Amino acid sequence: MEENEKMKDWLAGLMSCTSCHLRDEGNRGPTRYSGDCASPLMFVGEGPGGVEDEYGVPLVGPSGQLLDKALWSVGLTRDHVYVTNIVKCRPKNNRTPTLEEGRHCADIHLVKEIELVQPKVIVCLGKVAFQYFYGRAASIMRNRGKWFTWRGYDIMPTYHPAFLLRQTGHELVESKWQVYYDFKAAVEKAKAAIPDYIYQSPEKPDLLTEYAALKETRHL
Repeated sequence: MEENEKMKDWLAGLMSCTSCHLRDEGNRGPTRYSGDCASPLMFVGEGPGGVEDEYGVPLVGPSGQLLDKALWSVGLTRDHVYVTNIVKCRPKNNRTPTLEEGRHCADIHLVKEIELVQPKVIVCLGKVAFQYFYGRAASIMRNRGKWFTWRGYDIMPTYHPAFLLRQTGHELVESKWQVYYDFKAAVEKAKAAIPDYIYQSPEKPDLLTEYAALKETRHL
């Protein structure tokens, strides 16, 4: 879906943002979203890593490739969901953003994104995203898979793909199944709200190719 004028205005404001110290931590500037602005499903990660900082979009590195596989398993592809991050600029040394950093950035940018996209379901990927919507510090392990509401939106918290990449053996198998069932529940709720939306392309899109031109602009 093409961006409407309000979305373009929001994006211009995001790209020029210098509202916090993260912009000065050696990154290439704010990262945008990927996917379809008309999607009933919004996935919210934590913050960009090295590959995401290069390409200017969220979850296109190793974590993003694992996300693509998980989405495919429940009948989704990245071009038919909306993916963004709580924190738009890469923290130095790929550290996890703090709850305060997440709140500051999301209050400025993510709240406006949600207002423009109007998703039916928001999936939180990881602790930072979950805690922002939950409103306080809490365990993602104890709360994943449990629906709650935020400003009238249905929220499903689950693990971030980076967490799965750190797992091995039985823990990895169990965590993957948990994410699968969380995603499946999110898809079912979205389809109940908008059954006619197309949720999956015949093949998984190659995001690194799709955003190669954007990457070049970030290296100028």
